[in-house]
Amino acid sequence: MWYDVVHQERGDDQTLSAEVHVPNGSEWFNGHFPGHPVLPGIAQLGMVFDVIRHSFAGPLRVTAVSRVRFKQMILPDDHLNVSATPRPAHEGSYAFRITKGDELVCSGTMAVQEVQEK
Repeated sequence: MWYDVVHQERGDDQTLSAEVHVPNGSEWFNGHFPGHPVLPGIAQLGMVFDVIRHSFAGPLRVTAVSRVRFKQMILPDDHLNVSATPRPAHEGSYAFRITKGDELVCSGTMAVQEVQEK
């Protein structure tokens, strides 16, 4: 994995969460942007998907991503908390948040579906 998972858990309310560290040497920082590296949004969504995927036995696919808001930049060596809370009225849908300390970095919703193997 291109980032380090420090701790991962499922809360009593079924919220999935992980403490992660984005190392300075991550390939995602190459070229985005030279002299001022920031983690691209697609990499942030990838971390959210990984947290959700960890709670399923089989393969998943993303079916929708919406209401995504990027509020802060993620820099090399940042420590983050990634959480995804199931949305009961929308099967397979999660409200997610990425935070750095007490600050919101990114939020939105992601819907997933188990892949049926043939």
